[in-house]
Amino acid sequence: MRSGTGSTENDLRHLLNEWDPIGVADAVQDEYDCMLAPLLQRLRGGADQAEIGEFLRHELEEHFGLPPLPSEPEAMAARLVSWWTAAGKAEGADCV
Repeated sequence: MRSGTGSTENDLRHLLNEWDPIGVADAVQDEYDCMLAPLLQRLRGGADQAEIGEFLRHELEEHFGLPPLPSEPEAMAARLVSWWTAAGKAEGADCV
């Protein structure tokens, strides 16, 4: 099962690579692909900024083994929710 359309996945991958919390996106373009499907599932399900931030914080700590800066996941969560809403995806415009 695909986690989203190619365009949506590419846009989300681009945002995660810009964020680049572990500093490897220049060398490894798919480093954060493990977060694509879970993030898209949460966004499609109507997750709010707090839920997205909690997911990102968990991924940084548990998956990547890094202690995130206090506002880092929350700031990225705000950016992701804003992107999702601005693209009209919250209203179901992004169907698989």
